[in-house]
Amino acid sequence: MAIKKPSKKKVCYFCENGRDPNYKNYEELRQFMTERARIKSRRQTNLCNRHQRLLALHIKRARQLGLLPYVVI
Repeated sequence: MAIKKPSKKKVCYFCENGRDPNYKNYEELRQFMTERARIKSRRQTNLCNRHQRLLALHIKRARQLGLLPYVVI
């Protein structure tokens, strides 16, 4: 039986930097989206619950303003 290594504690990107996501900074928001312009899940982004909800809100705002695409086919 294999021994599990203790996992590293996941740290939220925005908590670590001391700021919140913003729709105006769309280059930063792109790193939390897949190549097909879908929002990545919390497990993939390692964000806390608060910042994941804010991230989704600001990505949707940026999409409405035309800064980010809705879907890439």
